[in-house]
Amino acid sequence: MRGLDYKWVEALDAIVEHGSFEKAAEHLYISQSAVSQRVKQLEKWLAQPVLVRGLPPRPTAVGKKLLGLYRRVRLLEQELVPELASELGDKPLSVSLATNADSLATWLLPSLHELLQTKKIGLNLIVDDEGRTIEKLKNGEVVGAISLESQSILGCVADYLGRVDYLCVASPEFIQRHFSQGVNRETLMKAPAVAYDQHDKMHQKFVNQHFNIAPERILKHTVRSSEAFVKLALSGVAYCLIPRLQIEEELAEGRLIEITPTILLSHRIYWHHWQLESGVLGDVSKAIIEYAREFLPQ
Repeated sequence: MRGLDYKWVEALDAIVEHGSFEKAAEHLYISQSAVSQRVKQLEKWLAQPVLVRGLPPRPTAVGKKLLGLYRRVRLLEQELVPELASELGDKPLSVSLATNADSLATWLLPSLHELLQTKKIGLNLIVDDEGRTIEKLKNGEVVGAISLESQSILGCVADYLGRVDYLCVASPEFIQRHFSQGVNRETLMKAPAVAYDQHDKMHQKFVNQHFNIAPERILKHTVRSSEAFVKLALSGVAYCLIPRLQIEEELAEGRLIEITPTILLSHRIYWHHWQLESGVLGDVSKAIIEYAREFLPQ
């Protein structure tokens, strides 16, 4: 029986990356029918579809797993065997990582600063809720992910990074306008808050657990930016749950004030990465783990 032919998966990868069979053919310097034939051979070999032929085409669950395997193999080739092609050593190594917005806004980039200066790496940072980033690793979209999940997936390692403490804060003007009668269930239901996206349940859990406020009673803005959380709080538009390490200066200067000082919300975060790492991928994991353990509360 014939084994997996990586040219088949290469065609699948090109279709997904470029959004069409036609553009994939241009990228691979082959005909469009050849691209189609390679995908059909792959599906015949697997006896199931790998591609949903829509606009744009997208991989099935099996297709995502194959793409994850193919991209890891491609990374290993770029790292370990540059001598096989003289021009390969001049090509940058593309490294895809999944991170939550708060880590990206605070410590993640500093952790990779030295590595990015000394290695020819092209970072592809995929930002998602910290409860969902691990799905990117499962699907093969990334080679590492920052997650709340402590249990590693098959073939991976989950290294503890540290603790992130979230404070519920607002500007002095906002407090005077909305909480002059105190921070309680009635005043919180009338005051606007902020959520990252529709999957962000942190604020919802916070007010429900401590103030018995149902999700549908929460007035909130939705903003997919950690930096925007801080700006909204500073401008007096909303109160927010923000990592302490992101607003230490604003707290010290009194521009933001903790409105629930007796309540602390903490998350333990982990770095998920493949067990068999070497070269640059190993350097990336080492840099992230060492910096986070020094920078974050343990």
